[in-house]
Amino acid sequence: MGRSAAVPVPVPLLVLLSAAAAWDLRALRCSLTADCECGFAPDLRGLECELAVTLVGQPLVRQQLMKGLRRFLEERSPEKPLVMSFHGSTGTGKTFVSAVLARHLFPEGLHSPHVHHFSPVVHFPHAEHAERYKANLKQWIQGNLTNCGRSVFLFEEMDKMHPGLIDVIMPFLGPSWVVYGTNYRKAIFIFISNAGGEQINEMTLDLWRAHRDREEISLQDMESAISKAVFENPQSGFWKSGIINEHLIDFIVPFLPLKHHHVKQCVINELVQQGLEVRQGVVQEVADSIPYFPEEEKLFSSTGCKTVASRISYFF
Repeated sequence: MGRSAAVPVPVPLLVLLSAAAAWDLRALRCSLTADCECGFAPDLRGLECELAVTLVGQPLVRQQLMKGLRRFLEERSPEKPLVMSFHGSTGTGKTFVSAVLARHLFPEGLHSPHVHHFSPVVHFPHAEHAERYKANLKQWIQGNLTNCGRSVFLFEEMDKMHPGLIDVIMPFLGPSWVVYGTNYRKAIFIFISNAGGEQINEMTLDLWRAHRDREEISLQDMESAISKAVFENPQSGFWKSGIINEHLIDFIVPFLPLKHHHVKQCVINELVQQGLEVRQGVVQEVADSIPYFPEEEKLFSSTGCKTVASRISYFF
């Protein structure tokens, strides 16, 4: 029996097949090479230098952040995205550090189309719409990862996330999720939360009373307190979350409360940034105007450095 004649393939179908093949090749390149880095240009030396100069009183933060980034970026094909969770009370530098980090990963910093902000208060304010929010959140993350596998996601106010909603993020954080056409494992997720801040403050105060210098505090000193306050709290967005059960958070980053001399340094930094003369009298007055705790010792700033910029105009 003779060979059958080849069936001609319609031109439109050929176009579609060619496009699909091109997309497959692009997906392969993105998975195996750096062709799809989206302008990602990490400057770890610059990041470390800027944090050393501008981040006041947070040695553990610098240590954990640089350790996590170096380990992650050394891998050409990481097994999973980098996931960090920032914890501490208001004004201790969580949002500031995330902005500095973005600036040293992408030239446009927070304005980069590949750095994405999320706030449950702004984006998902109503608990009764949780199911719809879950679908929106999944679509939002997957869409951004499809556009750029090197995406950076900043999730602020995680302590206000509706319980259960956070589990929508979970599949994107592990090694098994597939986003077609990109290597999503190169993404970075940063969770920012005030949860655990009170416990971190109490632990720091207890260690101070035990004559432990603040700069001697280790991550091990803080881990149990943060875990209990954040991951075992029914009011927390992390409550019974698969992210915790599956150990998908790579680095917990505690932000310690700031002492009086730290606040003074924040005042100096702010004066320099505003192009104003650094007057020691102004520095002292601004720092003294901020409330401190506990009531008797007045050791740590109740608002960190959060209100420093707004107070300077009253004394300059």
